Amino acid sequence: MPLPAIDPARYDAQLSDKLTQFKTAFAEFSLPEPAVFTSEPSHYRLRAEFRIWHHGDVLDYAMFDPENPKQPVLMHDFPVACSAICELMPRLRNYLIAHPTLSQRLFTIDFLATLSGEMLVTLIYHRKLDEAWEAAARQLADELQIGIIGRSRGQKIVLARDWVLEAFELNGRQLRYQQLEGSFSQPNGNVNKKMLGWACAQAERIGGDLLELYCGNGNFTIALAPLFDKVLATEVSKTSVKAALYNLEANHIANAAIVRMSSEEISAALAGRELFQRMQEIDLAAHHFSTIFLDPPRSGLDPATLELAAGFEHILYISCNPQTLQENVAALQATHRIEASAVFDQFPYTHHLECGLLLQRR
Repeated sequence: MPLPAIDPARYDAQLSDKLTQFKTAFAEFSLPEPAVFTSEPSHYRLRAEFRIWHHGDVLDYAMFDPENPKQPVLMHDFPVACSAICELMPRLRNYLIAHPTLSQRLFTIDFLATLSGEMLVTLIYHRKLDEAWEAAARQLADELQIGIIGRSRGQKIVLARDWVLEAFELNGRQLRYQQLEGSFSQPNGNVNKKMLGWACAQAERIGGDLLELYCGNGNFTIALAPLFDKVLATEVSKTSVKAALYNLEANHIANAAIVRMSSEEISAALAGRELFQRMQEIDLAAHHFSTIFLDPPRSGLDPATLELAAGFEHILYISCNPQTLQENVAALQATHRIEASAVFDQFPYTHHLECGLLLQRR
């Protein structure tokens, strides 16, 4: 896919096109009118990654268009990124140019920002990092008041911490999330808040217990937990589970448990086909699940998870791929109907569209 053309004047029209495609794709399922949650037309992304292009004593941020992969596109600004990243970019570039210890064989820079104002920058090199680099990097961190991580093959130097703490208000609650460098976090922070708000609005009238698959760092877990009696959440990534456990404690969530299991494994455990040491402290018989929450990868749900979901009264499904969502809804059509729908424009100026459905047993 080519680099997107950022034109705020075209934002509404482009979103309208994506919405029309979504409604057409789901028309056969008697789709309720979707709630539409827009993005800011610029400065919406909290993560950005750039190659570094060296020419003489100067360096620039660069990206590469897949249609012309050998020609760098120098990025003097990047209106997709949040204002904090955009403001930092020229200051960081100028500092690096003035300090060869930091710029020598620098290959990539990753930015991770938060709505709460924290910033973590990862500098990735094609050389071994030494004590001179670390001393210079500490001066850079102090000068620009940012977190710094240095990476090269076999090396990771963390000057303070390798995560940022996101914090924002949702429905009168102040939520906090540890977001680890290199791990997934929602890139469009304000649209993520809208996703959480919509999911909570669907869940608040359901009650009972919640099973959540693909919970990541607990993004939805933390928001949804007060609306259910008990929550059992699963995730396969060790780093994401670590962050999710931190986030449960940081948000004083006492009614949720997180286990590192795949969707296939939790399906087998719930069906009684297999016992897992990782669940020895979980009393499945004490849970009365009314709802399953799903936020799978782009590939959607595997057959075992579809079979598991079909047994729930309510299915709350967030998808980053309308095509696989459509296929999954078709597979559930015999048992469930769509009660509510929403679209969330996480990625303006691209064909990607995040969407949400609440399905209810027929």
